[in-house]
Amino acid sequence: MTKRKYTSRLQKGGALLDDMRLLVQNWAEDASWNEQRKKIILENTLGKKTKKRIIHILNSIFYPRFLKGNPLDAWKLIRPLEDNNLSIEVLKPVYYWVSCRSDLVLYEYVLEEMFPKCKSLDLSVRMEETISWVKKKLEANNQEWSESVTERVAWGILAALRDFGILEGTKKKKVAPVYLPLEAFVYLAFTLYKLGSSGERLVNHPDWKLFLIDTMVVERLFLEAHQNKMLHYQSAGKIYRIEFPVNNWEGMADVISGRAN
Repeated sequence: MTKRKYTSRLQKGGALLDDMRLLVQNWAEDASWNEQRKKIILENTLGKKTKKRIIHILNSIFYPRFLKGNPLDAWKLIRPLEDNNLSIEVLKPVYYWVSCRSDLVLYEYVLEEMFPKCKSLDLSVRMEETISWVKKKLEANNQEWSESVTERVAWGILAALRDFGILEGTKKKKVAPVYLPLEAFVYLAFTLYKLGSSGERLVNHPDWKLFLIDTMVVERLFLEAHQNKMLHYQSAGKIYRIEFPVNNWEGMADVISGRAN
């Protein structure tokens, strides 16, 4: 693995989905970061008890994930879903994908630990094993955190995965039953396509493992989406042809909402 610097952004806990939704719903493209940050703090858009908590959410979570993450300005690709009042079942996987793409620790943990575990007989996810995984990743990248920070990051990983429905349970956590709504799948497929993946690369994209699904399931979802006229899908061996009926996120949100002409 290429050595990359890990950050401890997850040490404060889970995904804070409600807060992220409020920020995405209220964010404006024609105003600067400083202007909007000041406005949200002044008006207490998030309804927090302290200014410190609002600043933490803006600076440590929203900014690195939804403004400067991977992809850049990810809030823009989620906003059409919010504007179309999509259900939380459809929205949650998209917010989860954005969070994983912008948190290397979370992304690699799911692919390296969760994906293999979901195919095993033991679905339990243990705190001590997660701590051990974090320490190994740090060692491989010539980094070192204090014990307290390492434990908080491990706890944050598990809390985030529980918040997004990948794990279930409080004290004793285990892999939850896999469920990726077809609408969310199609929207994410379109997003990955817009980011440069097509054909076989789209079907075999590693990001699908974030949802604990393999290529066989991905192919089945593409076929189901084709049957529901959300996209056009053909396959012949390892050759895939995937076409989308629109070319922007607003149009795709309409398609999965059933509002397209």
